[in-house]
Amino acid sequence: MRQLGNTASYAGRGIHKVAVEALAKRIFDGTYGEGDTLAMPDLMAELQVSQTVLREAIKVLSTKGLLDARQKRGTFVRPQEEWNLLDADVLRWKLAVGASSDFFADVLELRRSIEPAAAALAAERRTDDDLAALDSALKAMAATDSDPVMLVRADAAFHTAMLIASNNRFYAQMHRVIVPVIVQRDRAVQTGGEFEYPHAVHAKVVEAVRDRDADGAYVSMLELLDMSARGHP
Repeated sequence: MRQLGNTASYAGRGIHKVAVEALAKRIFDGTYGEGDTLAMPDLMAELQVSQTVLREAIKVLSTKGLLDARQKRGTFVRPQEEWNLLDADVLRWKLAVGASSDFFADVLELRRSIEPAAAALAAERRTDDDLAALDSALKAMAATDSDPVMLVRADAAFHTAMLIASNNRFYAQMHRVIVPVIVQRDRAVQTGGEFEYPHAVHAKVVEAVRDRDADGAYVSMLELLDMSARGHP
């Protein structure tokens, strides 16, 4: 089963994994700010790791755009605009410490440029398996209306299935960025009070895909995203 919500920790193992997660947490919670140089001996002592393990952890975070190293300066935190937010771990770490409203607004703009086009392609290219996945997500939404946790899962499954149904390998990969943010947003909306889940609009997108109505799928998905902008799940 495809993992939703991107809640797993960094995929490394043992003490190496622990070091990566601990160092990332310090960067994202502001312990180390942009431009700060890491004190390697102090970090080794605090994390209780060897120099080799710490260097490997730094290498991982450097490939994700978080750290850089220069002669005479040492290892330092790169500016946030250079962090690779398309990386699954970076996005997870960002969401874990809390994202601002403008962050979610940026993601919504990204979704508006991707998901309607993906839905239109899905209408042209969808397979029977794609429709089965979409229908399964709709069924789960209807069956879990009173269960917030399962409803979040169903919504994530819907958007993942739609991106995959585009049968475009790049759109399909975007679930790694879009779905974790959807999960975080859905949870925030549900804890904020009363909400109305737009089952009918989700179903409208699927019917357009089923009917191979590319224009209808595009417009319906845009309508769904506009509802998200107004605070609906």
